[in-house]
Parts: sequence; structure tokens; C-alpha cells
Amino acid sequence: MKGRCIPLFTMLFLFLITPINSFASWAYPFVVWNGYIYVVSEEKVEKVEKEIGHVTKYSDREGMYSGNFSNVFKKGTKYYSIKGISTDEAIAVQDGKGKFVKATREGKYEGDKKSSEINFMKWAAVFLVIIIIIATGGNFVKRKKER
Repeated sequence: MKGRCIPLFTMLFLFLITPINSFASWAYPFVVWNGYIYVVSEEKVEKVEKEIGHVTKYSDREGMYSGNFSNVFKKGTKYYSIKGISTDEAIAVQDGKGKFVKATREGKYEGDKKSSEINFMKWAAVFLVIIIIIATGGNFVKRKKER
């Protein structure tokens, strides 16, 4: 029995500690700023006001990311407010050529929340597996002594 449990628990433990990532591609280009997702368009913006932020994390792989994330712009790409338009509606993103493109706000970005929930569940499962291993390991030692 002991010989069967250890490989099973080891495989389960390794499965639980591996990162949860998908290699799917995103449905559309976007940036995240202040917890909201902005869909990037090809519309050029001529009149920007002030810098309001920048990309803190870039990835072209689908997943849950926190901060000012983008699936199209590299880390450090700057965000600007657009003259005459509220940031609740749209922002400007500086592209690699020094031009500005419009990104329209779509809604709340749930990546931070989901990422935290996934991490909590993952570590709770790891803790549970460790407790089970310790508990069953103690039983094997007791049984061996009784024989």
C-alpha cells in the first residue's frame, strides 16, 4: 500500500505546483489600465494630454495577469489621456513608431481577482496533500511497529 501511495501523491503534488497557463491566443488586442480592459483599435489619436500609466506586464499567451497588462504592447509602452475624452471611455496607447492609437474601455478586468483565486486554491490543495501525506505516513509507521 505504501509503495502505491507515494508515487500517486508525488504526481498529484507535481501537478498542483506547475503553473496554470494556456497556450491559446487572445481574441483581440487590448491593454489593461487601472483594473479596466481597453480594446485597441487602429484609429489614430492626434491630441493626447498627459501620460497616465504604462504596460507593466506583456504576454501573448492567454492567461490571468495582474497590473497594467497588454497582449500586444511590450512592457514600458505608455498610456495617455485623450484631449476631450474621459479615460472612462478611451485612452491613447503609444505604438512602437511614436504614434498614438485609441483603446476603448470595454469593462472591468477580472484577471487580478481570478489569478488570486487560482493561487489560493492551488496552495490550499498543496497544503491538503501535504497533510494527507503526513497523516498516512504516520499510519504506515504505526502499522510497521505493531507487526
